[in-house]
Amino acid sequence: MDIGPHINKFIEDTPQADFRESSIERYSAILDMVLKGLPLGEMLHALILLIEAQKIGTRASVLLLSDDGKRLLFGAAPNLPEEYNNAINGVEIGADVGSCGAAAYTCERVIVEDIEHHPNWTKYKELPLKAGLKSCWSEPIKDSNQKVLGTFAMYYDTVKSPSELDLYLIQEAARLASLAIERSRGMHIQRLSSTIFNSLPISLVITSEDNVVLSANPVFKSLTSTYYANLNLFDVHRFLSHSKAEEVADLFEHLKRGHAWKGELKGLKTDNDIIDIALNVTVIRDTFTQQNCFAWLITDISARKNAEKIISFQTNYDQLTGLSNRKYLFETLQAMKCKNSIDGKRQEFSLMLMDIDHFKQINDTFGHDNGDLVLKLVAQRLLNTIPENVLIARIAADEFALVIPGKMCTESLISMFNNITDELKKHFIIADQDMMLSMSTGLARYPYDADNVEQILNCATQAMYSAKAHGRNCMQFFNQQIQKDAERNAELHLYLKTALIQNEFQLYYQPIVNPFTAQITKAEVLLRWIHDDQFISPDEFIPIAEESGLIVQIGEWVRMQALTSIVAMQKSDFTIPLSINVSTIEFWNTDLQHRFAAYFDVLQQQFGLDVFPYSLLTLEITESLMMSQQDSINQLLTDLRHRGMQISVDDFGTGYSSLSYLVNFPVDQIKIDKSFIQRISSGSRHKSLIEAIVSMSRALDLSIVAEGVETEAELDFIKQQNIDAVQGYYFHKPMPQEAFFDLLAKQAESIARLK
Repeated sequence: MDIGPHINKFIEDTPQADFRESSIERYSAILDMVLKGLPLGEMLHALILLIEAQKIGTRASVLLLSDDGKRLLFGAAPNLPEEYNNAINGVEIGADVGSCGAAAYTCERVIVEDIEHHPNWTKYKELPLKAGLKSCWSEPIKDSNQKVLGTFAMYYDTVKSPSELDLYLIQEAARLASLAIERSRGMHIQRLSSTIFNSLPISLVITSEDNVVLSANPVFKSLTSTYYANLNLFDVHRFLSHSKAEEVADLFEHLKRGHAWKGELKGLKTDNDIIDIALNVTVIRDTFTQQNCFAWLITDISARKNAEKIISFQTNYDQLTGLSNRKYLFETLQAMKCKNSIDGKRQEFSLMLMDIDHFKQINDTFGHDNGDLVLKLVAQRLLNTIPENVLIARIAADEFALVIPGKMCTESLISMFNNITDELKKHFIIADQDMMLSMSTGLARYPYDADNVEQILNCATQAMYSAKAHGRNCMQFFNQQIQKDAERNAELHLYLKTALIQNEFQLYYQPIVNPFTAQITKAEVLLRWIHDDQFISPDEFIPIAEESGLIVQIGEWVRMQALTSIVAMQKSDFTIPLSINVSTIEFWNTDLQHRFAAYFDVLQQQFGLDVFPYSLLTLEITESLMMSQQDSINQLLTDLRHRGMQISVDDFGTGYSSLSYLVNFPVDQIKIDKSFIQRISSGSRHKSLIEAIVSMSRALDLSIVAEGVETEAELDFIKQQNIDAVQGYYFHKPMPQEAFFDLLAKQAESIARLK
């Protein structure tokens, strides 16, 4: 605020020389305090004392307008009663609110010569009259923009009108008060801005066009202390040297045009510490130098970026193996499909789904921790084998997916699968044991097999299940027959769930005979399923039952029906032992093993038997069960044998036959698979193989059953080997219970006649 002209005019118009000198002294005193930056209250207090000294009898006050412009607040009034100052502090302004309230409201000087009778003081006169104040002249204090800052008032203890000199004095006092208030508030804002500037939790630096640092807050100094020890220059190019070149170029192009820029870049904190930053640069025109200055607001967002990476990893990647997950795979396939739609180009790819064979047995045998280790090792071997452009994901417990971009010929895809298979054939060391894995793999090609993501996944899945059905450890390409088989399996699975409830299962019996006498000595119980008056082959529904776990309930039903047959035979006096097939699934974990053993006690209670006829039951197991080598399974079968039950190895020779398995496993009998019997006529080598099996079995004190005997030649050879139990169409086909019981009854009658 330029107060020089006001001083000169006042001095020229004032005749008293002493007033002229005192006025200059007042201006000098206030200016000196302003320049020293003294507190506002102290300056206003001094101003009032200077005015009161000039005008004897005056008691002055300064009131400040509140920030909302509605109230007057105490500023300074050293010689007014404290009670009066407290009373008017916070009074609302208005056209008829005393002298000061009206002056602040109207922005004009208000002269009240007689407080007691003036209308502005009607509601408030008791306060000043009680304090001995009878007149009040108030001048609004205005800033350089004529905005009211407050009021300067002069009180007297008599009814009094102002002289011309009084009016100049009150006007001068208001100007000096304005100077003090504006300067004080400016310095306050400056100090507040400086405090905020230095307290910002993010880096802020202001530079010239030559990168000279004009001002920098402590966070910036800490951030760049490695490079800017003297804080003279901000080497922006070096600081952003690890950012993308095109982004940095875009930044400087904006600044060159005088435009602000905002974005995320990389900042070089130290030679070994690169951070993620959010950068906001504002261009400021310096009116003093007529050059552009730049305010660089730098936020370290490394923690946020790291959190985003963690969230992204958890969302899109498998935490166990580090591979992509099902969600990421699905989104990738969707993106590839959408790209085809946008650019019109036909982007082909192959989807390979791979499932570890018998992984559940690994978990049940070695524990889930070791199962997880197997998954990680498999993932690593896959990564080591596949080309870099192939996306690999773990999309289920033991299921992996490979997305192979481009069009590949069948031979190349088979070659890739063979490479993976060879890698998996290398031994794994799990729980101090050697392990060799295989995978069942299904492959579908986009867009030939399907033209959307859901269908292509479904096609690959169907092909994978087809590979399992074809003996596992192989790859199947999707085709329409697989589609039909999958639909058939889904249909059978649905019907299988209610087959027990609907009483759709039946037991058939195939007699086992003495080849020399043709007498029935035993029978194998065979499960048959009749749905909608049609027989469903066991080759179809048994794998589905095993895959779904329904085989456990079905197996229990078979054992109950077998015991029903034994009880019925005992009542008819032609009792023979029965052999029952047992799925390996029923022994996979200890819970199922306990359930298996307990079920015989349940049957004994249900039938009200004093003694359970264990000696009339033989459990037929597969070689895969012997391979598991679980102590709990060995113990279970040993206990059943001690009760009188026999254990038979079905289809011996078709799996992984090993002499050590037979020696160490609780086995009473082996059944030579029909595939060996039916090749007898093919040459001596096949005969020699059967002779070796027979010789080995007798050495281990195991009984023998020859399966699939259908011809006279096959029977003659069996007799030559002195095998005393034969099963096959030569003698009897499988038959329902009624026909089987009739056959036993006839045999019993025949034996009775001979006696």
